[in-house]
Amino acid sequence: MTAIPKPRPDGIVRFGKRKAKHDDRNLMFATLLKAPPALPAEYDFDVVHHGIPTPMFGNDQYGDCVIAGRAHQTLRFEKAEQGKLIAISDNDVLHEYFGESGGVDSGLVVLDSLKEWRKRGWLAARRRYKIKAFAQIDQARRSELKRAVFMDIGVGLGFTLPDAALTQFYAGKPWAVVGGKAGQPNPRNGHYVYVPGYTRSGPVCVTWGRKQQMSWAFLARYCDEAYAIIDAIDTAKKKRALDAGKLDAFLAALRKKKSKAAKKPAARSGGRHG
Repeated sequence: MTAIPKPRPDGIVRFGKRKAKHDDRNLMFATLLKAPPALPAEYDFDVVHHGIPTPMFGNDQYGDCVIAGRAHQTLRFEKAEQGKLIAISDNDVLHEYFGESGGVDSGLVVLDSLKEWRKRGWLAARRRYKIKAFAQIDQARRSELKRAVFMDIGVGLGFTLPDAALTQFYAGKPWAVVGGKAGQPNPRNGHYVYVPGYTRSGPVCVTWGRKQQMSWAFLARYCDEAYAIIDAIDTAKKKRALDAGKLDAFLAALRKKKSKAAKKPAARSGGRHG
């Protein structure tokens, strides 16, 4: 990938999450949880750690929301790890996006992109960042999402947004469920966001250059995939709440399966097929 394609004209916001891919072999976040912590009624990483920006990361010109969400999460991971903001650029995001998409502005499959992040990481601010693991959240259970956010793991959510979500966003209003055609999930509106906080009303995500409140009902209606993304179990919060042994055992079993698959001899060709 040597060049970023020219953006489509008249960009305001772009969608870029392709149809959700589900895998029954995914690690489930609930299996990693130890005794639940006392959760505050409201929590936001950005309130505890002041001064974190919310760049657009090119998502007004390209359908790179999956990698833009990754960039927003990486900013916060490294704020907690390094105690400083790293300088992630639009070009960092766009080079990763087009590298994963094969050079076309086609959007990305969230699950496939998470696997890439775990396997080979991505280059941001002149350094390669990998995650340790990702785990699927049951988005129907508010407590799972809230626990992940409160542990400063953070959550990536995929949506099939209704047209009404754009009207609400442009008006500066929270995302809420509405009736009629505008309130129906639109398969052309696949979108991915990073969630650093929640209120009594619902999750707070970062998208399209700003923070966006949504209702719990909105989450239940339009979210079609949710992941907790874990860079390391290295803080007091995470150590208290996550079972590191179970996570390491899952990852070891995953590596063992891949090793066996790699050693398996390839099937012999049976000739041409029509």
